[in-house]
Amino acid sequence: MLRFLTSGESHGQALIAIIDGIPAGLPIDIAAIRNEMHRRQQGYGRGNRQKIEKDDAELIGGVRHGVTTGAPVALMIKNRDFENWQNVMSSAPVDLTDPAVQEQFAKKSIEKFRPGHADLAGTLKFHQTDIRNVLERASARETAARVAVGAVCEQLLRAFGVTIASHVRSVGPIAVPANKINGDTIDLAELMSLVDASEMFCADAETTDSMRDHVKEAWQEGDSVGGVVEVLVDGLPVGLGSYTQWDERLDGQLAQAVMSIQAMKAVEIGDGVDAASAPGSEVHDALFPAQPDPGSENVGLPFRRATNHAGGIEGGMTNGSRLRLRAYMKPIPTMRKGLPSVSFPGLTADTAHYERSDVCAVPAASVVVKAMTSFVLARAMLNKFGSDSMDDIRASVGAFKQYCAKPFAAASTILSEFDRPEMELE
Repeated sequence: MLRFLTSGESHGQALIAIIDGIPAGLPIDIAAIRNEMHRRQQGYGRGNRQKIEKDDAELIGGVRHGVTTGAPVALMIKNRDFENWQNVMSSAPVDLTDPAVQEQFAKKSIEKFRPGHADLAGTLKFHQTDIRNVLERASARETAARVAVGAVCEQLLRAFGVTIASHVRSVGPIAVPANKINGDTIDLAELMSLVDASEMFCADAETTDSMRDHVKEAWQEGDSVGGVVEVLVDGLPVGLGSYTQWDERLDGQLAQAVMSIQAMKAVEIGDGVDAASAPGSEVHDALFPAQPDPGSENVGLPFRRATNHAGGIEGGMTNGSRLRLRAYMKPIPTMRKGLPSVSFPGLTADTAHYERSDVCAVPAASVVVKAMTSFVLARAMLNKFGSDSMDDIRASVGAFKQYCAKPFAAASTILSEFDRPEMELE
């Protein structure tokens, strides 16, 4: 079972990620991991923290000479800003009588809850006397480790012909017109080229400008904005996930993984919300026989669809169509103008705490959502096709694709075996 854990605080020494279950024999491109981490730090609307940190994932276990060994893969991302927080975030006890320590604690103290953040519930849940103990781990800084994990998983998926892309569909009320970027038909390489040219990771230049203006206006007002990101995946085999148990359904796993990302409040697969108000005849994707291409070396499917309202998942399983997922991010709860709140521990009326933060992190979120989607899909691949070595998985994937190309012919062959006289029961 592929799984991962992260550890570390926003202003601590480092973030750590451990991925357990990566098969042996996967070449790891560290430059590709670093590129994804760099992308997470980009986007108009990010805070000054991104000018300090230059995220760089360091492989410290599970990889030898650039290839995975089958052991847990460990990655470390150092926090450069820790230099300014050594006393406040020290793992060892500090001398609280030292004037320098007292000064740093006073500058970094948090005495007011932020509505919309984990501050209040986390402080009560863990019986904390310092809100920072909650803030430091609840912070979206943790997603740097998730992006490193997702980048490794994306390399595993690419080894089996799976490609994944993400982009920003809206920021606040500013959205890409549906007739400009069609998530079911746009080429993923073309999409990523357009995204990389945009400050907002938006595939439409005109919408990018409008999004940027909206973020600038929010910054001037001391406010924050959210938005919607979309992830698209091609090349997934049929049958990842399962209908047999509730926790095996792939759409449920994707939803949980995406909703675990800080500030995400909703997930949509395929037509999602719109499907609830449409008749069945306009929601479900009709099937048609596919004509095989005699000149093609690719093993295709013996059916096709003219639509993809389901977003590539039916009955909790991939169905061979492009996977299309959208994630809805709320505005960040840390705002310069602040909301009415209460102090801690006095619980007197006050204004919410403000700590250096982003105005808009939707472009960065598109990278994180892609990373978590990559993890879930990589786990589903390994659950179906094995997880010890890349050689074994390649053989299993190849055999399954051959079967899916002619599933009914294969079934007929099996039935014909039982029609033989020597197979009859006495």
